[in-house]
Amino acid sequence: MTTTLFRASTRQRTALLSIVVVALLGLVLAIPGGRGNAASLQQNGMVCQSNAGNTFSLDAVAGYISTPDGNSIYAWGYTGSGQQFQLPGPVLCVASGARVTVVLHNRLPEPVSLTFPGQSDVTADGLPAEPQLDPGGNLVSLTPAAPATSGTVTYAFTAGTPGTYLYESGTDVTKQRQMGLYGALVVRPAADAGKANDRADSAFDTGREFLLVLSEIDPALHSAVERRRAFDYRTVKARYFLINGRSMPDTLAPNFASWLPSQPYGALVHLEPFQPGDRPALIRYLNAGSVNYPFHPHGNNETVITRDGAPMVDTAGQDASFEKFLIDVGPGQSVDTLNRWQQEYQDIPGKQIPADIALPQLQDQIVGPGTETWFSENPYLGGKPGALPPGIVQNNECGEYYHVAHSHALDQATNYGASFGGMMTLIRIDPRGGCPTP
Repeated sequence: MTTTLFRASTRQRTALLSIVVVALLGLVLAIPGGRGNAASLQQNGMVCQSNAGNTFSLDAVAGYISTPDGNSIYAWGYTGSGQQFQLPGPVLCVASGARVTVVLHNRLPEPVSLTFPGQSDVTADGLPAEPQLDPGGNLVSLTPAAPATSGTVTYAFTAGTPGTYLYESGTDVTKQRQMGLYGALVVRPAADAGKANDRADSAFDTGREFLLVLSEIDPALHSAVERRRAFDYRTVKARYFLINGRSMPDTLAPNFASWLPSQPYGALVHLEPFQPGDRPALIRYLNAGSVNYPFHPHGNNETVITRDGAPMVDTAGQDASFEKFLIDVGPGQSVDTLNRWQQEYQDIPGKQIPADIALPQLQDQIVGPGTETWFSENPYLGGKPGALPPGIVQNNECGEYYHVAHSHALDQATNYGASFGGMMTLIRIDPRGGCPTP
């Protein structure tokens, strides 16, 4: 669990730095634009929608998202009523045991519904939210749907055990979830919102809470829906893979970036070294796609503490959490992890690098276009940059580290087949106290 120096093979270093140079420039330090509300001031981390009455109003609407290769893709999504289209839907945050109401207004050309897996006593317009059948007995929706164009349904449920859950359309699921009708529901412990679940050892730093909603897009399907043409769903082939509705390098842009108006949530994980007495960061993984996503954060194991709202305990109720270097998330599933970046060596005068540690050669740190490096030439967080040859541009801000985090199914780490994109982001580790303000 302890990682302190920039240890990687030449190939790994080159790949990582290629990503960093291309992606971080102008993104990680960018100023968020946006929607003019208090949430837009939060550059990184999960953005919650909550209110004292636990009542939410959502519109099902159409819009467009952008991809890093310049494509514009028609999509559907849930958004706060009266607000612009977004993907994914708003993150709804409630307390365990609370009675929650969600009013759905359908603006799309076909019936749309909402389902809330993992929640109990779900109703639609006051009646049990039961599956809907056509006159021939065929299933048409998992719950009552809002009619096309202007229909409305009011759903209510009792929030389940603390954890991360998916909400999505229960109507024509294969089509509508692929089109973007999904979002995250976060259920917090009623007694302490600073814990991931009801166990005392799940306490986390509430300033470092991150949500990664994983999904995919087949642009051919989206184009067919936009043009109202038939589509053979047996031919679905994802070409873009998303985290929070964005593909790398857009995943690194801050929350509410002005140049991504329909994709408000960033995916950069921003940490500092963990020390005794600190609470760890919490990272929530949620799969809104149709296949498994083997998500791999480099440089550090994470401790799995909750799956689908169930804390990791054994049959005796004792802690059964475990460390993982690859977080495998199945369709519709969630995994909550704690991240403790522990710093073994500090930039202390006289402290020596262990003899068996070799710093990467400069040619392995510099990639095109141009002669740029994001490595500080110092193995210590916050360390003073080493000497660079003339003409080399140093982009490292204050001796921070960067580690890539991506799907280990490498076809999912692409933008329409182009490598170093798709389901990928970075973990940034600042020196203790963060980077100093200029």
